[in-house]
Amino acid sequence: MLEIKKLPLLVVSVLGYLAILLAFSGSVMPAYGQDSVRVIPSLGKGPYEVMMFADYFCPPCRMIDSKAEPLFKALLATGRVRITFVDVPFSRATPTYAKYYLYAVNANSDAESVLHVRKVLFDAAQVNRIQTEDALVAHLKDRKVLWKAMNEKSIFPFLNAMIKEHKVDSTPTCVIKYSTKDVKQFVGSDEIWNGLMKLKAHLATVKK
Repeated sequence: MLEIKKLPLLVVSVLGYLAILLAFSGSVMPAYGQDSVRVIPSLGKGPYEVMMFADYFCPPCRMIDSKAEPLFKALLATGRVRITFVDVPFSRATPTYAKYYLYAVNANSDAESVLHVRKVLFDAAQVNRIQTEDALVAHLKDRKVLWKAMNEKSIFPFLNAMIKEHKVDSTPTCVIKYSTKDVKQFVGSDEIWNGLMKLKAHLATVKK
């Protein structure tokens, strides 16, 4: 589990995303990538919402992401759950990973593609230990991950807002919203797994 104790999380996340915003402020983006996106990409739809906060360099994040993949698919299959993955920039290279996650989702937004690219990015961070953009791009090409450039700058503030709203100070963290008044937060892979399983059991008792 990754934790930030020296600086408030909001400061860390803002600095992380601000760094990449400044780094790419002068980059050339194809015309098709200029459109602003005003929402964070998510999978599925319905009255129940699952928000997964993770850092690609966090070992427990990789573990729960892999373990919960079949469960994510089962929840999406109910047609009643929306899942949103929020990249938390605790690590210096995470904003670059977040950028290419958004690019990949922009190219292929189906559940299989999204879950696959997350696995590729986790492996890039923890198995290949990639820290630079050039190396990450090469890794994605080698894994045949497609992406389509977009204005990621329009999404980073929304990621920060979600981190701040839910007071996320460690990863992995999962927030499950049963309703506007019933919001549960789980920290750590074991708690998250149990929380997701309880949601699955709850959905089995709810009439469609």
